[in-house]
Amino acid sequence: MATLTDHTLTGAIEGAEWPEFGWVDDVRPALAQAVAAGRPAALATLYKVAGSAPRGPGAQMLFVAGTDGGVAATGYFSGDCIEGDVASHAAQVLADGAPRRLHYGMGSPWIDLRLRCGGALHVLLERILPDASAVRDLLRHAAERRSCTWASDGETQEVTEAAGALLDLDDEPFRLARRYDPPRRLIVSGGDPGALAAARLGAMAQFETILLRPGGPHAPPPFAVSQYLREEPAEALARLKVDRWTAYLGATHEDHHDLGGCLAALRGHAGYVGMIGAKSRAPERLAALEAAGATPGELARLRLSPGVPGLGKSPWEVATGILAEIMQALNPARERA
Repeated sequence: MATLTDHTLTGAIEGAEWPEFGWVDDVRPALAQAVAAGRPAALATLYKVAGSAPRGPGAQMLFVAGTDGGVAATGYFSGDCIEGDVASHAAQVLADGAPRRLHYGMGSPWIDLRLRCGGALHVLLERILPDASAVRDLLRHAAERRSCTWASDGETQEVTEAAGALLDLDDEPFRLARRYDPPRRLIVSGGDPGALAAARLGAMAQFETILLRPGGPHAPPPFAVSQYLREEPAEALARLKVDRWTAYLGATHEDHHDLGGCLAALRGHAGYVGMIGAKSRAPERLAALEAAGATPGELARLRLSPGVPGLGKSPWEVATGILAEIMQALNPARERA
């Protein structure tokens, strides 16, 4: 998260040379850190968009109170058009607890704040206390990998099991309901350059990334992942409990490892299941999975020789194509379209 001082909130975001805070799309990890530190946060939700805009309704930012009187930011709405001003209002929300609804762009009362895209953005800012029961419920659902809905009028929040559209809005009285799905998870089995490239790209893209390397070295990989495991893929997936928001990529190039992992992922209804290898090996692999009990429907979901054709065959090129497929497969808009 990028730290902002209370004296230069607007300029600190708008003038930031390297706005890495905008890479983060899921505010829950930052919220969990705030809760652990006992610090209040201001949650900003984009609830209405008119015209063209970089982000759609449901996009969020989080501003966490720091120990030095400033706040720390996560997420983005417009690519530096309004983030600084939202941060300034967030500081006020943190101070007095009163929610604010902000209107930028077309029809806004702030004529000095222009949106380059020419549209309009409406943002709700609400204070989140670290001991709030709704926050505990939201983070518990994420840890248990269950969808939930955050409903708020800006002052009172609640979390329910129901999960409908990404964002539902009532104008009078004002109330929004924002769906949260489990964090996207990528499980890669393997340890060659291609497998490592896929795992590293997944981690950089904010996936909860788990690297499996059966009987691999005891030393962890040379880049950060959520978990590094040395067990068999099938055993690991059974313990991790695969779900719709999980992608599995078999990349050990050893069928006795990857086929078991693929079968476990297919039976767990993973959102994406792929296995790297030559196209010439596809028939024997499909036959082996069928003999192991895979159904025709499960086999139809398996991607053999995955990736985007034409990108190239270097580890980074192959991994980039596979990650693009995974992002598309796990996109919640695709599921609910």
